[in-house]
Amino acid sequence: MPRPEPVSRLSVQLLPDPERGPVTPDGPLRSVQEAELAMDSAALEQLWRPETLERLARGYWRYLNRISLGLLRVAYSGSDRSIVLVWRRFELLRFRAPRYDTGPGFGRVTWPIERGVLVAPNGRGCGYLSFDVRRAASQPGGEERVRVRAVVSNFYPLLRGSGRFARIGSFIYSQTQLRVHVLVTRGYLRSLERGNLPPMRRGRESAHRDTAV
Repeated sequence: MPRPEPVSRLSVQLLPDPERGPVTPDGPLRSVQEAELAMDSAALEQLWRPETLERLARGYWRYLNRISLGLLRVAYSGSDRSIVLVWRRFELLRFRAPRYDTGPGFGRVTWPIERGVLVAPNGRGCGYLSFDVRRAASQPGGEERVRVRAVVSNFYPLLRGSGRFARIGSFIYSQTQLRVHVLVTRGYLRSLERGNLPPMRRGRESAHRDTAV
């Protein structure tokens, strides 16, 4: 397989969390992290392709594996995928097949969350993880900007618990699982500055053919 063409000449600015707030003891939770990528027009032409959206998605899974020293892996089963700890049967999160939405200046990949050790029983099949990419207006001097937003929404964490424990569980969740998620996601967004995205999975080229972003 040919080596993927790196996306070069990028700079990344992490943005403040736009929806930061306390973790509630009930109801679905949402977490959003954003970054703005600045580049010249040549780099934008290289980045802004429909197939790059899939490479961006695959880069996130690769980043998880790398920073966990291989303890966290992505296991594929048909069109589904799971984040597993060490071995396949210990599923932290299972996702259904990703959905790709594209339009003029816009692209999004969404993984619906099906189940997993980290998901409360009443939250199975409810939440999702998505990466949203939007092209901004060109800046003076020919600089181009793209905003990347990572979203976890409608998520019910098992660690939060329920009943009387939920208030304490909300604090524990916010200081552990949520904090790790935010650090990992912001770390991945920062890593985009290197422009080293993985290649597409074999057979996905046709799924993006003739798609305009």
